[in-house]
Amino acid sequence: MEIDSFLGLVRKRRSIRRFKPDPLPEGSVEKILEAARWAMSGANGQPWEFVVVSDADTREKIIQAYTEGRRHIKIIEQTRVQELRHPYFDCPETEPSLKYAPVFIVVCADPRALQATVLSSHFYGGEGGPMATFYKNMANATQLICFAAAALGLGTQWVSVNATWEAQVKSLLKIPQVIAVHTIVPVGYPDYKIPPPYRRKLDEIVHYGEYDSSKARTDEQIQDFLYNLRRRTTPSYSI
Repeated sequence: MEIDSFLGLVRKRRSIRRFKPDPLPEGSVEKILEAARWAMSGANGQPWEFVVVSDADTREKIIQAYTEGRRHIKIIEQTRVQELRHPYFDCPETEPSLKYAPVFIVVCADPRALQATVLSSHFYGGEGGPMATFYKNMANATQLICFAAAALGLGTQWVSVNATWEAQVKSLLKIPQVIAVHTIVPVGYPDYKIPPPYRRKLDEIVHYGEYDSSKARTDEQIQDFLYNLRRRTTPSYSI
């Protein structure tokens, strides 16, 4: 693949907030997961496993657990000034992004596989702490799922799993307790006109030789950035 083609794929991938219920093309999930299994992992530990959920009743139970588990998050989010609240928790008409997607890919992992990497990583901080390599492994696999789906003309959403929701998902899907549930990725066709993407400019984030202090943002600039970010992203949640 030429670099321009790769960049085109990277720019094409978007986080989708509402899906059509249309079925996926035959074989598409297998192609997506074939990409995911080639993700990078610490010492090639390959801790990932994937549960593909297409049954409508099971998906609805997962959505119910997801909705219930995020009620307390919404309460906490209300402590922010309204302009900075996460759009999902500030738009009363917003439905879970998983709701109509025909397939969920549940990204799981076996933490025992972390033993493949160097022993010191379990005791010393760095790169996020003792479990950082494990979580990075899962993030790598999740990202490839999203890229592969984009290459197939499909949309995805990276849905993080918290501890309360994880327990319910494990029970519903009969996932062993030793296995961790990292993310759930709904896959399907977007059901709305996707807004233009937004990324900071390259010259704002790259430093050559040493950190260019002239690019360092002040607290006020960060605050302005966050306000602007919310204005850009909120329409995607208010469909």
